[in-house]
Amino acid sequence: MKIEQTDIADLTLDPDNARLHDKKNLDAIKASLEAFGQRKPIVIADGIVVAGNGTLEAAQALRWTTIATVSADDLDADQRTAFAIADNRTAELAAWDDTKLAQALAHVTEDGDELGEATGFDHETLVGLIEQELGGEVVDAAPVKLSDRFLVPPFSVLDARQGYWQDRRREWLALGISSEQGRGDNLMTLGPLARYAKSPPLPTTSVFDPLLCELAYRWFAPRGGVVLDPFAGGSVRGIVASRLGLRYVGQDLQEPQVVANREQAGRICSDPVPEWRVGDSRHIGDTCRDVSADFVFSCPPYADLERYSDDPADLSTMPYSEFLESYRRIISESCKLLAEDSFACFVVGEVRGKDGTYHNFVGDTVEAFRGAGLSYYNEAILVSPAGTLPIRAGVAFAAGRKLGKAHQNVLVFVKGDWRRAHERLGSPEVEEC
Repeated sequence: MKIEQTDIADLTLDPDNARLHDKKNLDAIKASLEAFGQRKPIVIADGIVVAGNGTLEAAQALRWTTIATVSADDLDADQRTAFAIADNRTAELAAWDDTKLAQALAHVTEDGDELGEATGFDHETLVGLIEQELGGEVVDAAPVKLSDRFLVPPFSVLDARQGYWQDRRREWLALGISSEQGRGDNLMTLGPLARYAKSPPLPTTSVFDPLLCELAYRWFAPRGGVVLDPFAGGSVRGIVASRLGLRYVGQDLQEPQVVANREQAGRICSDPVPEWRVGDSRHIGDTCRDVSADFVFSCPPYADLERYSDDPADLSTMPYSEFLESYRRIISESCKLLAEDSFACFVVGEVRGKDGTYHNFVGDTVEAFRGAGLSYYNEAILVSPAGTLPIRAGVAFAAGRKLGKAHQNVLVFVKGDWRRAHERLGSPEVEEC
């Protein structure tokens, strides 16, 4: 193959070229030629371009006078046409390894964006790819991990299966948090699935994720603010709040749970020590009337999915219609104690009724907050580790085509104006922790 320098004035674009080159494409080719020069020749025959029409157009726009060429005069007309199509099509058929591509783009943009643009990726696409694949973004043309800025990437999917998530979770649990203390080990009945459980059986009492708790506080609560939790349950939310310098007030119906929480906090926490109150949260407007909350945060009972006691005031003992009536009242009373221009967050999940169909608990939660005067602001999916799901999912799907649930819904609401609420919290950047 002999490469020659040919006068551009002597060359003609292929009038039958099926490949279209719009302005965006030609600008990308021009940027590449300017950054790297011409590193592969175009293919010509009888003065007409067979392959490389876009390169010739870009070179003409750059006012080049010559261009590197290689001859295809040994091919007949049909072969030239087939080669031109193959030259474009074979490149299209290749796929990108997005992670390796993002790593390469992040590297070449480290000292500036010029090389990034010369690759043919515009700045917006380049940033999006780095964010998606590496959990980072380009700030001042240098890649910065979103996890360095916000603890985890602030996406609408939060993946608790990831190593970084599990490492951080273990750090929290290493403090001695035992959220299951004060209640039974198996509140969620496996029913007919119990015979598939391991011996000893896997625990089926839900435990709140401390990293999710940390994210909620760092993202939506003001520094040094007051957190109100109308469904306190275990110790996690109170202990994490205390360790982050927040005043926490949680209410729970069960005194043994509150005693266990206080005992843990006494070992782990210093000022501000989390506060748990015993009481029926349907009356939280009275029992916590001295609280002016900056953030309402909770994980309510999922109807009767877990049974916490036989107390008739316990929401988990109620039929769904009664549960929902009490649930709405608790949300309304809690939100009355929430300061204007503040956020609220509930972690919920769909539950099935006795007839095997979903109650629409997530939708009912959204409507309950709207009924309390708040606006629906964010939603995220928390993808959880499998746990006992492999035991439950196979049997449930085979028996009734019910999908195994591997996620929860993180719902965020705002009282007042979201702009003022955002400003009230200060910078969303997470300081080194």
